[in-house]
Amino acid sequence: MAYVVPIAYEFGSFIFNHKRKSDQSRYYHAHPGIELLYIYEGEGEVMLDGSHYPIGQGTLLWLQPYQLHLVDVPFNADIAYVRTNLTFDPHVLAAYLAPFPGLLRFYEHIWKGNLSKQIFTLQAENPLVGLLEEFQLVLHEPPEEREESFGLTMLKLLRLLQRSVFKESLSQSQTQSGPRALKHVETIMEWVEQHYRRPFRLDEIAEALFLSPYHLSHLFKASTGMTLSDHIRLRRVREACSLLANTSKPIQEIAAEVGGLSSSYFCQMFKRHKGVTPEEYRKTVRKA
Repeated sequence: MAYVVPIAYEFGSFIFNHKRKSDQSRYYHAHPGIELLYIYEGEGEVMLDGSHYPIGQGTLLWLQPYQLHLVDVPFNADIAYVRTNLTFDPHVLAAYLAPFPGLLRFYEHIWKGNLSKQIFTLQAENPLVGLLEEFQLVLHEPPEEREESFGLTMLKLLRLLQRSVFKESLSQSQTQSGPRALKHVETIMEWVEQHYRRPFRLDEIAEALFLSPYHLSHLFKASTGMTLSDHIRLRRVREACSLLANTSKPIQEIAAEVGGLSSSYFCQMFKRHKGVTPEEYRKTVRKA
């Protein structure tokens, strides 16, 4: 049985999917932001940094920017895969932390540092599980208050992560010097993240990263299972979704902002990936 998946709520640089359901999942990807994934139901495994870990009810994953991971939850007729995802731009949250230097140091470590542990098992009564419900309540606040409320709830989340979830592993991971090193494919994704808003050619990426165009394309496809062109299109569609949901900019302007695209090409690309036109998407997300 396939479940209908609601459109993600997007608060500018924050994307929140609450108790999303599907009958299975297998995706290999990375985000330019930080992702928190909590699993209510379902069993499978996650591949992270070349190692495999079991996941199931109560699993919490903390994934750093550009960190490739494979979440594999096979079909089970008796159990749906139910999870909450929170993905956000780490730079935006850092701005909220200026008055809290201790919390900021902790945050910068779990954002950029070498972590000894990123996968945890939480009990149902853990306060963090309840806090995810609080994020859901923020959705029902007046639109002009949601962004601020979301930021304040994020501060509470970080405090819980600092005092409970990461508490035991923190001292061990903080002894590992230096930031986490990016792999080749993560470096490619970072370059795309910085440049996808304008037109560019494969040769330009290859030259900037000191790789041949063939090696770059082959490396990306072998590591992610998708072509680099598909990744760029998906990133542009994701940015378009945020602009459609949070602004009243005309389609022509949005098309230009996400890659210097023509309106006709942008609309075709958007519908191919989302199944609806940009205007239909905007109407749906605003009704939600």
